[in-house]
Amino acid sequence: MKHDDGISNTSGNRPFEDVLDVNLQRRKVLAGGLAGAAMGFFASPALAGMKGWGKDDDAARGHGRGRPRSRLLGFAPVPVAEGNGPWPSISADYDYQVLIPWGEPLEPGGPAYQWPPSAADQARQIGIGHDGMWFFPMDDKACRDDDDRAHWGRHAGRWQGGENRHGMLAINHEFGTNAHVLGKAMPDNLDDVRTSQHAHGMSVVEIKKVGRSWRQVESANARRIHANTPVAFSGPVAGHALLATPNGNIPLGTLNNCANGHTPWGTYLTCEENFNGYFGASGAWSATEAQKRYGFSANGFDYGWHLFDRRFDLSDEDYRNEENRFGWVVEVDPFDATQTPVKRTALGRFKHEGVAITEGRGKRVVAYMGDDERFDYIYKFVSDDNWKKMRRAGKSPLDHGKLYAAKFNDDGTGQWLELSIDNPALAARFADQAEVLTYARMAADVLGATPMDRPEWTTVAPNGDVYCTLTNNSKRTVADAANPMAPNPDGHIIRWHDTDQHVGTTFTWDIFLIAKDTHGTEDSFASPDGLWADPDGRLFIQTDGGQKDGLNNQMLVADTKTGEIRRLFTGVSGDEITGITVTPDRRTLFINMQHPGEGDPTVANFPAELDGVTVPRDCTIVITRKDGGIIGS
Repeated sequence: MKHDDGISNTSGNRPFEDVLDVNLQRRKVLAGGLAGAAMGFFASPALAGMKGWGKDDDAARGHGRGRPRSRLLGFAPVPVAEGNGPWPSISADYDYQVLIPWGEPLEPGGPAYQWPPSAADQARQIGIGHDGMWFFPMDDKACRDDDDRAHWGRHAGRWQGGENRHGMLAINHEFGTNAHVLGKAMPDNLDDVRTSQHAHGMSVVEIKKVGRSWRQVESANARRIHANTPVAFSGPVAGHALLATPNGNIPLGTLNNCANGHTPWGTYLTCEENFNGYFGASGAWSATEAQKRYGFSANGFDYGWHLFDRRFDLSDEDYRNEENRFGWVVEVDPFDATQTPVKRTALGRFKHEGVAITEGRGKRVVAYMGDDERFDYIYKFVSDDNWKKMRRAGKSPLDHGKLYAAKFNDDGTGQWLELSIDNPALAARFADQAEVLTYARMAADVLGATPMDRPEWTTVAPNGDVYCTLTNNSKRTVADAANPMAPNPDGHIIRWHDTDQHVGTTFTWDIFLIAKDTHGTEDSFASPDGLWADPDGRLFIQTDGGQKDGLNNQMLVADTKTGEIRRLFTGVSGDEITGITVTPDRRTLFINMQHPGEGDPTVANFPAELDGVTVPRDCTIVITRKDGGIIGS
């Protein structure tokens, strides 16, 4: 992803490194299971009692001699020595296929790829910056509205059964630099801006396995949703003055679509992350407190949209509040191309990396979310009632509920702080609940949420444990011999277990993995990002950032019961490995290769053959075991 290199949080809330430093002095980092039980709180039964490890306890960690043998990881790992260069590497037990690269027609017969694309063609082609995605089997379309047949797997976090060879793939297109998309540093006119805008957003395509290969097929529901697609708002902020502009222009678009989620009723959730980078100021402009907190600046990320499209010009008073229309979770129906994408405002406005949905006590929908910026927060949303009951009453479970921010305590416990206007501290600062949600970061500042090291993907394991990647934070300043994570250029993965089946307001937590501890081993990785917990206890980890030991970005699989890690796939020079979804039988895995070579053809040309000239293209990678087995086994 294109990371916002700034820091917007100046709240002074206690940094997570302070909490972690005290916490690690009190207890060992665990290979499996939460340590909160030792403090009077209880971890998940499946993990309770697992042996922790210390600095020299490599056997328990799964590194070095004496590592425990994993029953879950049976594949041959990609050796460190093979995980670099301009071409991917994959486990000897697996095969891969390239699917839907940037610029491919949305449907067979559409405009063919050529570089650079025109604005009109790009609107009908696969976008750039492949990121989060989800596979929706075709038979979900028939059963998803029947609550008794939907078979939502609360523990598996996926649809049960269904087609394994035919479905709709909903996929995010996070970003593409001007150099990559346009072949120049800045746009020269509005048409250039439209090309860039149409490369963003997301795609919905129909795919089918024919023989041993997957391919796109013609579909009435294939569509592009980009920065100029009409959208709707729902929930507490819908219709509020904060979403209205003096110009009166209708809401359009979604952009910087990073990670994702999916609902038990069969819809896709795409998450808007670094939306601030597309705005700039062509004239005199002074940032408001809220704009500063969300990282807006006069030049943004140098896309230059504001120079030709007034919507993105912060100095154009006629479009005041346009920026408040971005930074939300957007719901999309993959089986209905006529549906207007809906921004669900009850989930709050911040730099959403993704949203992990699970079913909590009373069949309430629970959503875990990270705000991907240095020193920002982790959030949770809980619907007001049973999601099936709410839908039967004509209510979206994502429109009615409570939003919380996490506070991590020294002793391995934590609290979920409700972002509610009923709290006197928030009532003194904000006018109403709509303002609290629009400026969720500022509300979390007031309540004292814990600043984290770039919270990214979240995932919920079958036993109820929740994992979150904290990619890195090179701006951390507190360091000592006992705390190897200050500064934290390599990141870590945190884990917690909520009380009351996800709907409570307390939790226990520990650190699952510290990336730095893997360096110099065959498990080496840094900057964890993409994340998915499968039903058997595997944790799939994808990376985005400077890998150590000569590696490219990669995807690894961890056994959460033993701590063992194996490398399944490595990308090409300059790319990011991101996005993850599977067919219901888990025998086909889809991941994404984002910005291979950083778009520079002298670095990489993938998926084309090496020639030093061809512009590389973001693409989806289809992975299968050669023996047809379960992915990760």
